[in-house]
Amino acid sequence: MALPEILLIDDTTRRTQQVEIVLQFLEYSVITVTSQDWEPVLREHDGFDAVFVGGGGEKQASLIKTVTETAGDIPVVLLVESGGAQVVSAIQQMVSKILEWPTVYSQLIEVLEGLPQPIQPTKKVQPDKGLAGKSKAIQKTRDLIDQVAKSDATVLILGESGTGKEVVAQALHRASSRRAKPFVPVNCGAIPGELLESELFGHEKGAFTGALTSRQGRFEMAEGGTLFLDEIGDMPMPMQVKLLRVLQERTFERVGSNKTIQCDVRIIAATHRHLEQEIAEKRFREDLYYRLNVFPIEVPALRDRAEDIPYLINDLISRMEAANRGSVSLTSRAIAVLMQHHWPGNVRELSNLIERLAIISPEASVDAADLPEKFQAYEVPEGVQIVLPEQDNDIVRPAEREALAKPIPGTTNTAVQLPEQGIDLKEYLTDLENELIRQALEECNGVVAHAAKLLNMRRTTLVEKLRKVDVA
Repeated sequence: MALPEILLIDDTTRRTQQVEIVLQFLEYSVITVTSQDWEPVLREHDGFDAVFVGGGGEKQASLIKTVTETAGDIPVVLLVESGGAQVVSAIQQMVSKILEWPTVYSQLIEVLEGLPQPIQPTKKVQPDKGLAGKSKAIQKTRDLIDQVAKSDATVLILGESGTGKEVVAQALHRASSRRAKPFVPVNCGAIPGELLESELFGHEKGAFTGALTSRQGRFEMAEGGTLFLDEIGDMPMPMQVKLLRVLQERTFERVGSNKTIQCDVRIIAATHRHLEQEIAEKRFREDLYYRLNVFPIEVPALRDRAEDIPYLINDLISRMEAANRGSVSLTSRAIAVLMQHHWPGNVRELSNLIERLAIISPEASVDAADLPEKFQAYEVPEGVQIVLPEQDNDIVRPAEREALAKPIPGTTNTAVQLPEQGIDLKEYLTDLENELIRQALEECNGVVAHAAKLLNMRRTTLVEKLRKVDVA
């Protein structure tokens, strides 16, 4: 099933980036346009589940009016600056909802509740970016995720940089009973030690120079959900003591306050460091290590699961297409070369390469000779045949294809004739399109990517059309 899709119309770059990140994290597909070029996108693409419009400017009212008229029954959500001027009643009546931005989780969820919801994982965690593949190593990782997801046990994720430790943490959160609550990541290595306490626990106004207002910390933001402490091995020793107390007592105080705050947060930590060695060298507390290491999950390096590379390439390309960031295809020879590489940067390095190839050779077929120079030293096997695997959710089963087989009114096997009583042309064309899609899927054994090529359309467009008839 395709992700619910939102059209974001906004000229404010900072807000646009924030909204995209949040909605994509909540598993919505987002297409972003400006106030100058939104109209053809909305008119030609009739699969949007909602339209978000960034407010502001002198022409706000006329923009909202035109958008709501064009959108028809599609909900229109107005984004306004938090603490800004009151929205006039005429605009309030035109839109479905108004959302202040920056927003808080509860308000955002309230707005999204009326929209189609992303499908939550039920029994098994679905493959994700960095977790795709069928190797024993990655299957073991997925099995461990399934085992611990439903509990509240603290998890320590270990692995080299770029292996997808945050992806594992997100998968754990989505498969847990806390999935409706926030997932809040903190990179302990990217925040200066003197600011990390405020970042985690928050602070009161005047607690230190520059503390002009009170501020929630990440523990409060993650209440009821999951707090992901990335690069925990880089946390300064003084902060390790304070974190240990929170893990033991489930309470903390904001910087500059003596008021104790209770917290209900699941902790997932990750590091690329060998913590036993850090303990031996007095850089990490042993008692904190045992608090965190309740359920360890080791994420394998990409060089240890080279057989997953075709699956990862397929997954990365599909995600680029879904985000309208272009596409690329690789020949068997190119994939064979990539499977020989050591990948010191792991999945992150592979992801960057695929994105680079999509920019350099958009929609083209990349062969071994087209890869960057550092890959040219590898030997290309003769007669190699590697086919990018189709994702399970990109195959439409025979029973589902029958849902497309609807009799087309006013037609015969030999000619199209206009019935005497007339015809609903829109319905007729929809039924005709469904029949052609059904035939294409039948011809391609249900593989969406091949059917899309037969119909001369993008795979993501075909998936969206299938979603509307509930067969994808």
